[in-house]
Amino acid sequence: MPKKFQGENSKAATARARKAEAKAVADARKKKEEEDALWQETDKHVLKKEQRKDDKEKRRVELLERKKENQRLLDEENSRIKGKSQKEAGAGGKVTRAQIEETLQNEQQLQEQQELKPKDKSHLETPLEENVNRVFPEEGTVEARTVEDAIAVLSTGPEDLDRHPERRMKAAFLAYEEVNMPRLKKENPNMRLSQLKQQLKKEWMKSPENPLNQRFANYNSKGLYFAVPFTCKEKLTHPPTPTPNQHHN
Repeated sequence: MPKKFQGENSKAATARARKAEAKAVADARKKKEEEDALWQETDKHVLKKEQRKDDKEKRRVELLERKKENQRLLDEENSRIKGKSQKEAGAGGKVTRAQIEETLQNEQQLQEQQELKPKDKSHLETPLEENVNRVFPEEGTVEARTVEDAIAVLSTGPEDLDRHPERRMKAAFLAYEEVNMPRLKKENPNMRLSQLKQQLKKEWMKSPENPLNQRFANYNSKGLYFAVPFTCKEKLTHPPTPTPNQHHN
């Protein structure tokens, strides 16, 4: 009888060894993944912060590279211009003293011509014109808002001047304001002071306490009616001599 083999099968042993090695590698990989998962950041705010940090660093690097590129291009341009200038200077030769003096003289003449030119005034230098429709007559002036009223003002003699109430316009308005401003404030508590004054002036222009309205009422009672609105101011220092038949009924 042949002798029975008692040793281990080499192929089976090799297969078991490879299997054990593969299992060990797989176990090690799995263990490493588990450890990495424990250290992995899951907070969204932290992740965003890290992302912003990475983006900021990336932009810084890009900006630095652009600066370097721009500096390189600038150096190349300066070198090109410098070389061109040297070439032109070498080709043209030296500049004479007469040429320098001529250039300076031309520049001086050009500057003098620019200084002699009239400059356009800006809107800041132009004086503002007074809106005559929003001011009250000064003492010694008369305001006329119609054709007939202007004719009457121009034809007023010195003997009639005291009978015209425009001289008392300022005092009359102050008295009117003192009486009516508290009423307007009470009626319009939400209005600003400028709005209250504007409303007071509107009422004053229509008020019978206005000396101008009293004078116009006297004119109308005589059959003189005003149809064409306009504003006319004339100084009464030397009024013209009145002429007859200036008003037509």
